[in-house]
Amino acid sequence: MVFTCLSFTGCGSTANDTDTLVYGSKDYTSINPALYEHGEINALLFAGLTAHDKNNKVVPGMAKSWSWNESTKTYTFNLKKGLTFHDGKALTSADVKFTLEAILNKDNNSEIVSNYTDIEKITCPDKLTVNIKLKQANVAFPEYMTIGILPKHLLEGKDMTNADFNTNPVGSGPYKLVKWDKGESITMEAFKGYYGGTPKIKNVVFKIIDDSDARALALKKGEIDMAQITPKDAKTLSDNKDFNIYDMKTADYRAICYNFNNKFFKKHSELPNILSYAINRKAIVKSVLLGEGQVAYSPIQKNKYNYSGMKKFTYNKKKCVSLLKADGWKKNKDGYFEKNGEELKFTIWAMADDQVRIDMAKMCAKELQDVGVNAIAKSKESLDWEHQTAAIIGWGSPFDADDHTYKVFTTGAGDNYTYYSNSAVDKTLTAARHTENSSARKALYKQFQIELTQNMPYSFICYVDADYAIRTNISGITKSTILGHHGVGVFYNIADWTKGSN
Repeated sequence: MVFTCLSFTGCGSTANDTDTLVYGSKDYTSINPALYEHGEINALLFAGLTAHDKNNKVVPGMAKSWSWNESTKTYTFNLKKGLTFHDGKALTSADVKFTLEAILNKDNNSEIVSNYTDIEKITCPDKLTVNIKLKQANVAFPEYMTIGILPKHLLEGKDMTNADFNTNPVGSGPYKLVKWDKGESITMEAFKGYYGGTPKIKNVVFKIIDDSDARALALKKGEIDMAQITPKDAKTLSDNKDFNIYDMKTADYRAICYNFNNKFFKKHSELPNILSYAINRKAIVKSVLLGEGQVAYSPIQKNKYNYSGMKKFTYNKKKCVSLLKADGWKKNKDGYFEKNGEELKFTIWAMADDQVRIDMAKMCAKELQDVGVNAIAKSKESLDWEHQTAAIIGWGSPFDADDHTYKVFTTGAGDNYTYYSNSAVDKTLTAARHTENSSARKALYKQFQIELTQNMPYSFICYVDADYAIRTNISGITKSTILGHHGVGVFYNIADWTKGSN
């Protein structure tokens, strides 16, 4: 790929350029939608056969249509004509097949593989047609075909996990990579061959600013046009005439996750249910989120299949203490519960670059301390999912209920970082993803939520809003769209955005 120096941030200009949008972003070390889920930049660089509209409904993307054959258990996707990658090479059904097989390749350790395990066979009768035969029906599958398609001609025969491609990605999305200054910025320009039409804003720069306070400062200084910020910074910037503050709702929840691979919670797997009563969720929403959120009790609370009658483990310190005592725990001389000489002590970890999670960890630790649990809040740059005792985790999807449930809560699934295992949950979630009737699925997800409360994996805390500060001269953002995990989704229609003069 040839890099050219365009006249904007990173090459001497500023966020004031009307043809450039500068976004305050977290850092990236590797970009590949088939391997890594948490890539907000994927929406700019890559495109899928399907897409989502402002209401999160599945709509055609690079596929003009698709169909499902019940008798053969096969989805057929018909690609649009004239599709190309950023390097000018044609995008065909062979690239779709290559992408899906790369996800399924165990050597690649894809974070999203659990979404595609129903695939049995992929065939390409011609360059514009791909047939995907499933082992069983999976009504969520069109959702998962939003995955960005990879170029077979650049990756075939390569070790994908270590390929140069991951730092020089070539997709077919609305923007193409121009330059990546590690730890500094990622520069992109509008792709004239984008199936949805050439984006109206010519250039986009992801300026790397990991720290949330630093992002707010960069906004105030006029160094960036847009950033996701904390509720505290949103309040501070609310009187700034240069920015609109978008308080956007999400399906993104936070929870204390307990690691059942750790010997403590492996031995005391009953504790999550008990400790969930010690968490004052309303106080956390009020103080940490400044009211910009909602008390959480379910991983699909924002989904049409939510069961509001699910047990909610409402804040009740006395009940928590009573249940601990009934479970054989007794207070020691230091005021902490212990059993058989083992103190009820563990650390709640949070990512060091997420102040909201750090604050939640501190509040949860204090509330647990108040009932006699020696819980400590700590933060670090990367979490040790295999060995740590507990952490503030985030998940949630605004799409099909299968998304962020099957791959998070079934035994051995790709994103089951806490080694949670519940055979009843496994059975119910598997049945739900293979059931086409909506009423029957609703009954199954109700059953899933009930079964989850019998053996809780998390202490659910809250759903968080996503605050975006966006310069007033930028138009096209749909404030009503429900966003996903990490507030991802705001860029779904970036090709339609415009930027006027200040």
